[in-house]
Amino acid sequence: MSKTYNFSAGPSMLPESVLQQAQAEMLDWQGSGMSVMEMSHRGPEFMGVAEVLHRDLRELMAIPDNYKILFLQGGATAQFSFIPTNILGDKNKACYVNTGAWSGKALKAAKNYCDVVVSASAETKNFTAIPDPSTWNIDQQAAYLHYTSNETIHGLEFANIPNVGSLPLVADMSSNILSRQIDVSKFGLIYAGSQKNMGPAGVTVVIVREDLLGKAQSTLPNVFNYQQQVKYESMLNTPVTYSWYLVGLVLQWLKAQGGIASIEQVNQRKAQSLYAAIDCSSLYNNAVAIADRSRMNVPFILADKGLESVFLKAAQEQGFLALKGHRLLGGMRASIYNAMPESGVEALVQFMAEFERTH
Repeated sequence: MSKTYNFSAGPSMLPESVLQQAQAEMLDWQGSGMSVMEMSHRGPEFMGVAEVLHRDLRELMAIPDNYKILFLQGGATAQFSFIPTNILGDKNKACYVNTGAWSGKALKAAKNYCDVVVSASAETKNFTAIPDPSTWNIDQQAAYLHYTSNETIHGLEFANIPNVGSLPLVADMSSNILSRQIDVSKFGLIYAGSQKNMGPAGVTVVIVREDLLGKAQSTLPNVFNYQQQVKYESMLNTPVTYSWYLVGLVLQWLKAQGGIASIEQVNQRKAQSLYAAIDCSSLYNNAVAIADRSRMNVPFILADKGLESVFLKAAQEQGFLALKGHRLLGGMRASIYNAMPESGVEALVQFMAEFERTH
């Protein structure tokens, strides 16, 4: 089989060594005689998997002791509703920053539960630049301020953590968690779907500061209640055990790469290489403001739209998979998450240069 590179925005590629280990342990996990998929989530074998999973994530992200880690289901989309219903408490409004498709969905969902203050919106600039945080309308009487740290579809990413005063800061980090170092203590709550940088689809990580627990609406079912899930260590109901196991393997792989500080440098180099190829070209274009460009998701268009299908077909034939842009924007998109090796980006850059030369 010839070498392929998967640029899918999610579910995304996994490290090859992780897939190989999962394959080797599929029928018999570490001499237990069972696949992880067959284990009781209450049994000692899986409890050991869960303990290491929690420990490794806390270590990698330097998560302070006063934060709880939850491994839930429903994807980040479910958290759009569970966040306001869990942490509004006795307040009836929350601030949201709209920088693209996913922050827009979170904002829309929150309107079902509270008054939403749109602190800033990039819509007037077609989501090509993040509004200057100094211009944001932040209501200090709100319960929290929510933003999406990386917009997977539009390719915008916050280079820095915004300062929102005393408000708890809530961040959707689905597509850039573990890709760069962050100070967790600056957040009230962080959440992320696993299917981009952490593992396969099925797990949603919620990292929540203890003082935000115990504020859930009384009508909220226990399975959606953060405090209840903390009480039962994310096992109030049967978790997605095999996905937990695979996320754990990805975390161990990341530690072996030197941790987040090391992978951040790799991600910087990959993004710089791809954006340089686009910026130096007369065929390719990325419209996002340079300061706000995502390191994870790089959308681009061709000057001649008639060549898009030709480009995608040629790319597929050369082993560059899933480069078609999101249906909202069209064009192309290369997602270069942690698992994408530098060799994959280098090969794509070479292909793009040759395609431009011949077309």
